[in-house]
Amino acid sequence: MDARYPFTAVVGMDDLRLGLLLNAVSPSVGGVLVRGEKGTAKSTMVRALAGLLPSIATVAGCRFACDPAAPDPQCPDGPHRGAAASERPAFLVELPVGVAEDRVVGSLDLERALAEGVKAYEPGLLAKAHRGVLYIDEVNLLQDHLVDLLLDAAAMGRSYVEREGVSVRHAARFLLVGTMNPEEGELRPQLLDRFGLTVEIAATRDADERAEVVRRRLAYDADPAAFAARWAEQERALAERIGAARELLPSVELSDLALRQITAVCAAFEVDGLRADIVMARTAVALAAWAGRTGVLEEDVRKAAQLALPHRRRRNPFDAPGLDEEQLDRTLAEHRPPEDDGPDGGGPDDGPDDGGGGGGGAPEPSAPDPASAADSSAAPEGSEQPPVPPQQRPGGSRESSPVAADRPYRTRLFKVDGTGRGAQGRRSPAETDAGHTVRARRPQGRLTRLHLSATLRAAAPHQVARGRNGRALVLRRDDLREQVRRGRESNLVLFVVDASGSMAARQRMTAVKGAVLSLLMDAYQRRDKIGMVTFRGSGAEVALPPTSSVEVGAARLEQLPTGGRTPLEAGLLRAHEVLRVERLRDPDRRALLVVVTDGRATGSRDAVARSHRAAGLLAGQGVASVVLDCESGPVRLGLARELAAHLHGDAVSLDELRAEGVASLVRETRTTMMRKAA
Repeated sequence: MDARYPFTAVVGMDDLRLGLLLNAVSPSVGGVLVRGEKGTAKSTMVRALAGLLPSIATVAGCRFACDPAAPDPQCPDGPHRGAAASERPAFLVELPVGVAEDRVVGSLDLERALAEGVKAYEPGLLAKAHRGVLYIDEVNLLQDHLVDLLLDAAAMGRSYVEREGVSVRHAARFLLVGTMNPEEGELRPQLLDRFGLTVEIAATRDADERAEVVRRRLAYDADPAAFAARWAEQERALAERIGAARELLPSVELSDLALRQITAVCAAFEVDGLRADIVMARTAVALAAWAGRTGVLEEDVRKAAQLALPHRRRRNPFDAPGLDEEQLDRTLAEHRPPEDDGPDGGGPDDGPDDGGGGGGGAPEPSAPDPASAADSSAAPEGSEQPPVPPQQRPGGSRESSPVAADRPYRTRLFKVDGTGRGAQGRRSPAETDAGHTVRARRPQGRLTRLHLSATLRAAAPHQVARGRNGRALVLRRDDLREQVRRGRESNLVLFVVDASGSMAARQRMTAVKGAVLSLLMDAYQRRDKIGMVTFRGSGAEVALPPTSSVEVGAARLEQLPTGGRTPLEAGLLRAHEVLRVERLRDPDRRALLVVVTDGRATGSRDAVARSHRAAGLLAGQGVASVVLDCESGPVRLGLARELAAHLHGDAVSLDELRAEGVASLVRETRTTMMRKAA
């Protein structure tokens, strides 16, 4: 008996349970992305789903799970005319985050190529997942070049392998299921859109439910087989219901009314493209089949929207997925038949809609604007609350409330000089596992990426001396060559932000926050890790330890207050300590320091000189640096540019940060040079 944790034994998680079951009923829904905090049984439920999936018929001996009723004409193991059929369970294939590319798509069977002199293709995980489930735990940590492979397969339903002299095409249609913790960073928008449904989960706060979870887990750990046996009947009943819903699915009718409601909802929420409409339609049909009905109801459309739209509503990377339930209800009501609008056909409210909130009732009081409330320093007349004084820090220095940031914009590219060996990304030049091959070399340690042609060229001159007498190549370890690939790496972008009183002018801080937010978005797009150190008052603090979650960085920036003195030296020294620790944790990840300041320093008579010495300490460690010069006004001291010189980095003003500003400057310089030449 299978001793995996039973699907029906998981406590709660109703939306996740439904999302997985709908995909089991109708794989065309497109999979599900499970977002939630750690320790919430995400992986447990996904792995348990495999035991409920119906068996599939395959061509006997086919490594690509071809359907005997409609075999793939391009199957590498084909043709399959008249081949015998066999039945097996649908596979749940797990794709590890650190998997190699050739393990995903397959590659040349090197053993046979070198020993027998023949080209043979060894299938990868995409082939194994065909007609099954491809599960990726921590999918948001998947490297970009692997994401590209998944996007191609998900878009076309086929995997194309062109490598090492092998050209293979095979079917790769699978149910894509991913789990992730949003604190560790978000998904690329292209891959996010490929998930049909998304589910947000969190651990229950009910003490009784938590106790039941622990009780069941302890019982399972004590005797997995006995625990699975206790839930076998429920598992069997659920599997039978999935099978019945699959059989009913082709009979479900999607009426024109339901289709209009679906498209109206997608239009109202301004989702990009038409994939959301298609996914919603398939989900609504699957919901009806799961309920044992042959017609789609409004409740099916509503639930389909709650599952299919939240992750498609994000306007920028820092928006949290979500859905406005009131807007959803209004849109559905607007496209509801008149006879369904209420018992008397007059809608939920009996009064006529006169455009002014009529109906005879008093209008609901509007909620106060949180931003206005935060900026107000006096209570309304007649209220019992006293005026709210400005916040004050110890020592008497006043602290301004946080201000909003300007809209983000595209920034110029900053990168670390030289060639690194860090994780795959999009910022600085590096030797990476992906990218184009630039040369071959002798292996440095364990051989991971064989350069086949270079290996053959190294071995060819010695075949006669080694006594070769057949097709097999006689190889020695000294013949082996590995590929050197050149691509781009991600970096650690550490922001050091001046939050002192000299930056507190609202218009100025709004522009500064907008600049930092723009750089954060750039870091998100280039797959960097980010961290944030802020300094004000009497010292500096790590506002955000280095993390892959750029969204958390944006939230911390939004909440950042300003005020007090300018301990620039403390900020630089704290940055030095953060970088030292991160260098020990991840020696291959290079850092880019972004100091956001006007260069002023207070706290002692020689504060500026002390900050310059701290900058020299960072420069001595070889840290790549950029100073974002926030100084404004007609009279400028140039302190930020002096600081950049001591950091051995560049100084960039807020105006120069914009990518379009740099392009304009280049065009103006080029025009001036051409005029002088003429």
